[in-house]
Amino acid sequence: TNMKTNYIPKPENLDGIQLSDELNGLVEAMAKNVHDVWAQSRMEQGWTYGPERNDQLKHHPCLVAYEDLPDVEKAYDRDTAVGTLKLIQKLGFKITKE
Repeated sequence: TNMKTNYIPKPENLDGIQLSDELNGLVEAMAKNVHDVWAQSRMEQGWTYGPERNDQLKHHPCLVAYEDLPDVEKAYDRDTAVGTLKLIQKLGFKITKE
């Protein structure tokens, strides 16, 4: 493969960034959307549900509704949402509800 090996990921340090109760209320809706975007992309690539992941057959066990995901998978999507919201705050942006 022709991969560059000098890449070192450096995500923003989000320690100490707290989400307001209002923003915490957004996390579940964002997590569901993160999952739906991922699932739609996979399905457009020809993937379908299968009880075990199989890259040759393009089967994936997480191609189910967000509500039906195992807790560990929901937690992954929630972590993505929380990280995104914390980064927005750290960069000085404000999210308000109209």
